[in-house]
Amino acid sequence: MQFYARAKHFYREVPATEEGMMGDYIELSSTDIESSREFLRKFIGGPGKAGTERALDCGSGIGRVTKHVLLPVFKSVELVDMMENFLAEAQNYLQGKKDRVKMYYCYSLQEFTPAPQKYDVIWIQWVSGYLTDKDLLEFLIRCQNGLKDNGIVILKDNMAREGCILDPLDSSVIRDLSILQSLVEKSGLTILQQERQKGFPEQCVPVWMLAMQKDPGLP
Repeated sequence: MQFYARAKHFYREVPATEEGMMGDYIELSSTDIESSREFLRKFIGGPGKAGTERALDCGSGIGRVTKHVLLPVFKSVELVDMMENFLAEAQNYLQGKKDRVKMYYCYSLQEFTPAPQKYDVIWIQWVSGYLTDKDLLEFLIRCQNGLKDNGIVILKDNMAREGCILDPLDSSVIRDLSILQSLVEKSGLTILQQERQKGFPEQCVPVWMLAMQKDPGLP
């Protein structure tokens, strides 16, 4: 519980701005967005691919990913974040498009259950490290139930080069790719594709994108 309480305490001091969402790496925002858009395009809008009706933005903050990646593609988007002030700011930040934002859920992901078979895409960016292994595994299992047929989960996050690193400042962990892959496998999701984010400075922690789908053999 302390692990989660510390993260919430940290985010109370984070401004509800794009700079705050990017942790003062605002200059990387457009590179991040462009790569996310390209990655998403591979999995939507064709036979056997995910539809474009509804997406869920997990750990949405003020809605940076919703505004630039999801709303240009999906008819409607829903946001979930643990910080009430971020979601309040999202309603200003998404001005002009907010009629297509159908819900704002104020929950931590370890307490959130996506509605069954509701989403074409569930997007989880820069938030998986705020969940313990057990809670991330359980959240991924719940996400599967929230997917429509052919729906996908996209997880984008910092990855350690080796092992697992705890950041005591914001109470998060950075897992290496093999640890994350193992959790995904245990959840029953299948990794369709994984890709490293290009264009970030070498001194930055590597960022990876994973597209995952429910194993067709599972009920």
